[in-house]
Amino acid sequence: MKPNKSRCKFIFVTGGVVSSLGKGVTSSAIGRSLVSHGLKVGMLKLDPYINVDPGTMNPYQHGEVYVTEDGAETDLDLGHYERFLNADMRRENNVTTGQIYEEVITQERQGKFLGKTVQVIPHITNAIKDRIRKVAQRKDVVITEVGGTVGDIESLPFLEAIRQVKIDHGSENVLYVHVTLIPYLKSSDELKTKPTQHSVGKLREIGIEPNILVCRTEKPLDFPLREKMGLFCNVPVQNIIAAPDVPSIYEVPLTFVDQGLDKIILNSLNLKSRKNGKGLDNWRAMVQKIQFPKKRVSIAIAGKYMELKDSYKSLIEALIHGGISQEAHVDIHYLDVTHPDIWDHLKNVSGILVPGGFGDRGIEAKIAVVSHARANKIPFLGICLGMQCAVIEIARNLCQLKGAHSTEFDPNTPYPVIDILPEQKKVKDLGGTMRLGVYPCKLKTNSLAYRAYKRETVLERHRHRYELNNQFRKKLLDAGLLIAGEYAPKKLTEIIEFKSHPWFVAVQFHPELKSRPLEPHPLFREFVKAALQYAR
Repeated sequence: MKPNKSRCKFIFVTGGVVSSLGKGVTSSAIGRSLVSHGLKVGMLKLDPYINVDPGTMNPYQHGEVYVTEDGAETDLDLGHYERFLNADMRRENNVTTGQIYEEVITQERQGKFLGKTVQVIPHITNAIKDRIRKVAQRKDVVITEVGGTVGDIESLPFLEAIRQVKIDHGSENVLYVHVTLIPYLKSSDELKTKPTQHSVGKLREIGIEPNILVCRTEKPLDFPLREKMGLFCNVPVQNIIAAPDVPSIYEVPLTFVDQGLDKIILNSLNLKSRKNGKGLDNWRAMVQKIQFPKKRVSIAIAGKYMELKDSYKSLIEALIHGGISQEAHVDIHYLDVTHPDIWDHLKNVSGILVPGGFGDRGIEAKIAVVSHARANKIPFLGICLGMQCAVIEIARNLCQLKGAHSTEFDPNTPYPVIDILPEQKKVKDLGGTMRLGVYPCKLKTNSLAYRAYKRETVLERHRHRYELNNQFRKKLLDAGLLIAGEYAPKKLTEIIEFKSHPWFVAVQFHPELKSRPLEPHPLFREFVKAALQYAR
């Protein structure tokens, strides 16, 4: 890795003891606090799995697949980065073991190593450092989150690479933050520091000395406990930061700043604040709306990956953002469409959302849920597959096209109202048939969507393969469907509405990916608003 002429600073976030401690939220919260000081912050997620990206993984394996503006299928933590920093990530902000080895092996086959033996050190680690350096361009600070848990064999090359960064750039330009768990034992009524001591010991064996400990805990960390951890982990007491459970993840930056973490980082890296005096004022105001809502509303997500809420992470956050815009708390009902008792739960909701997904499991139940929302005039938002289900429901029940379906689920349907494009059928690589990333959508001015967006052309992110079949467009329009938005170059339907319904909107793209707590997405804002009106 070449010397850092730009003097960009590097913060590395690792995790210990157990997985799912919240390294992504911790990294994002640190990023938010530094952005509030006027610094240019870059974010990077290093994922240890050998998959090139999470695009082919079941949501139960790795949560949702987050799609960036440039069409990269990435880790869900990039969603946290975007929401906290209010900035768009790109393909280079997510690196996997699969990508690194693919890159190095390709170079070796092309003879670029001049007959050398290709090894983890230095070739793999150099490739990792090159990706870190790429994100560092024109940034004051790069925060790099290392996936997995210290001690996992697959993350060792990444940990070795971030160890070397300190040698390459000097200790004054590098900071290591270790996120760890301080478990509470109810039987003895005490917090235990031994797991953290072992985790830090593992890091030190690798050659990484953490500068800051972020401690997930159920109980307050008193000074004697911090003092003990500082002694055994060789970390200054003031650099041991408590990360207690909080009702909203958006409180985390405030928790860190209230403990002085931002000032510790600025001082350690010799950075100067450039803030204009407001700092986190707008963030505090937003969090206050979450903490003290004036209204409440119940909205159902009718999906099929309900056992792991991270499968719908961006959707859940976008609903929260919609609530913020209305100063309302959104009570989310998670309805598994594969269970027969969902109808009892639909009785008491004021809005229904049918999300995206792949595979035919639960499809008929999703179509029935759409029918329930349409017939009972309950505010409805369909996303991706949710829009396709809405088209199928209207085709079957209002156009009298018995057996209408998507060719994804029934290749022999007599009425393929949802189908793959003719040119896509020629593509042999399944991944090549996906519409990924940003596409423009032109809106009809007489639509609910236009009233929400207040502009004629919008840019939205996609991740899907099948489209509304234009052969059936006229029949659907005659039945009361409104095509409110389309991708004009190919006349592809992007947004549908139902004219005789107070708020029935379904979209082919994923609006949740562009929603931010400080800037809620227009469709989620209006959906929550419609649900509140229905509740009244």
